[in-house]
Amino acid sequence: MELETLGDPTGGPPIRLNWQRFSYAGKFVMTNTGKGLFRAGAPGDGEFDESVVAAVAFNEDRTDDRTAWLRYVTVRRDRRGEGLGARLCELVSDDLLDSYDRVKIAVNNPFAYEALYKAGFGFTGETTGIAELVLQRPHDADAAAYRTGLTRYRERDLSEAERSFLDGRTEPPDER
Repeated sequence: MELETLGDPTGGPPIRLNWQRFSYAGKFVMTNTGKGLFRAGAPGDGEFDESVVAAVAFNEDRTDDRTAWLRYVTVRRDRRGEGLGARLCELVSDDLLDSYDRVKIAVNNPFAYEALYKAGFGFTGETTGIAELVLQRPHDADAAAYRTGLTRYRERDLSEAERSFLDGRTEPPDER
């Protein structure tokens, strides 16, 4: 699979993803974001773009023209757990860093937090209004910042799977 980029941070074409196979499918029909995709095969002409296995939307920060944001990362349900979302975020941010000083992403669970650390993102200490932790590339390799993020998740009402995942984690994972 290779990265396909559609549009740029100011906008791009709509992508119709099957809402039964992808989280956030409706966010990809918007034209005010660019899209990064991993495809398995050529796009078809059906109602949904069945060739997409992972997608991320991206846009420019509304108040800082040196910052780009990754939004709405989604991986097809049958391909989750393969690291496709984090790898896609890494490649899209590599491209964006040619034009921007930093790329940020807000994450709402410890699984995404760790996966994106492996992809080169680090916790900024910031949260969004809906309590997502903000990560960015590039970042200082700061183990204390990583642990602060873990603590923020541990203070939340977590699922058993999330609690189990966090048990014993104290040090940042190795980046790829």
